[in-house]
Amino acid sequence: MSELELNTNTQFNLDEIYSVSDFLSLCHSTIENNMPACWLQGEISNFSRPASGHWYFSLKDKQGQIRCALFRLNQRHLKFNPENGMEVLVHATPTLYEARGDFQLIISRIEAVGVGNLQIAFEQLKSKLRDQGLFDPQYKKPLPTKINTIGVVSSSSGAVIQDIIKVLNKRYPFAEILLFDCVVQGKGSAEKLSQALYAADKYGGCDILILARGGGSLEDLWAFNEEVLAKAIFATKTPIISAVGHETDTTIADFVADKRAPTPSAAAMMAAPDRLELLSKLGKLHINLLQQMRQTLVGYESQLAQLNLQIPKPNQQFNVFSQRLDGLHSNLNYYAKTTLHLNQNKLSTLLEQLKQYSPNVEITHKQALAELAKTQLINNIKRSISKKHLRLSALSQSLEKSIHANLKQQQGKLSINMTGLNHLSPLNTLSRGYSISMLEDNRVLNTTTEVKIGALMTTRLSDGKIYSKVEKIEKNTKN
Repeated sequence: MSELELNTNTQFNLDEIYSVSDFLSLCHSTIENNMPACWLQGEISNFSRPASGHWYFSLKDKQGQIRCALFRLNQRHLKFNPENGMEVLVHATPTLYEARGDFQLIISRIEAVGVGNLQIAFEQLKSKLRDQGLFDPQYKKPLPTKINTIGVVSSSSGAVIQDIIKVLNKRYPFAEILLFDCVVQGKGSAEKLSQALYAADKYGGCDILILARGGGSLEDLWAFNEEVLAKAIFATKTPIISAVGHETDTTIADFVADKRAPTPSAAAMMAAPDRLELLSKLGKLHINLLQQMRQTLVGYESQLAQLNLQIPKPNQQFNVFSQRLDGLHSNLNYYAKTTLHLNQNKLSTLLEQLKQYSPNVEITHKQALAELAKTQLINNIKRSISKKHLRLSALSQSLEKSIHANLKQQQGKLSINMTGLNHLSPLNTLSRGYSISMLEDNRVLNTTTEVKIGALMTTRLSDGKIYSKVEKIEKNTKN
């Protein structure tokens, strides 16, 4: 067995030394294998909801506290939102989070202590929707006074629709009843109720909608406490009466709807008027209308009698109008003759003035001036063209002289450059007995170290090339 000896001469068995991760793994296994799942009661604190969707909090009492984790998959059946300070009962499995060495509980179920989960969820959603304004009276739509079609969102198998039909047939049989059948209890019922509401509202033929269900426990009525249904009721344009459960039952749908009825039968009474009351009102209105007609008729007869007294006899009125017409005819003839005479005088005066200001003389003078200006313009143009031709000829001769002089100068420079280039040309060097040796890849051979025995070479002379093979290399010796 290996041993480790420290400066203090203390000896340790190496097999008894753990790394931190091994020790935490051992603790994790020990806790999970020996501590079963159990129920704990305590108060929630340090509650947090990170972006992952998991919930983390501490469960505490007066003497201690422990970390807890409620993962997202275990939240799907939870009806309420845990909050700090809430007393809860949790079913949890003890474990150790090895990454930090934290002892914690993995929560599988959570129940509220004292008040039921559904009641807590009800109050939380009620507070949330109230803050969002879904209960505000300003958004409540008034019920229509004229009813032709009533839409009922409920189950066709329940007694609710029969009660509504019975009340409406007795109270107001003139209205058409449309049933939008859907389930009102169980999983997914809130979504199906919302879809039925949207369909009824989109149909557009209903004057009013009744959202109805019979009585039951809070669990049975829970579909009417879901947020999705509350949002659907708020978005509906057709006025809605909520009639869910008995008179003592209250749901979120009751707060969002435009009106709440204690029972489905009461909703039917609220949606349509009573035909007996309408007949009674109609009789009273008929009596009032007859009285008003008689009074109005008497008044009109009195006014007609007074007007008859004020109307003159037709013959007298005709004579008066004839005299007035004759006088107007005489005046019209006088004014017509006078106006015609004045206009004739004005016309003669204007003709005389027009003759004095005749434009013929002015036009002839302007034409003569225009011909003179035209002649002067043509002469000026000809003189300008002649001057430009002379100038162009002089410039052309000068350009030709400059081109010849520049060409001779460039030819002299080219001759000088060709002579210098010929002196520098390697071909000229080769003509003096020199040569250029190149390897197979056309590299110029500068030293003997660049070539090996057996290599092929090309030697360039002034009159051609020689291809050879290296058989011997001899280097110069230094003195």
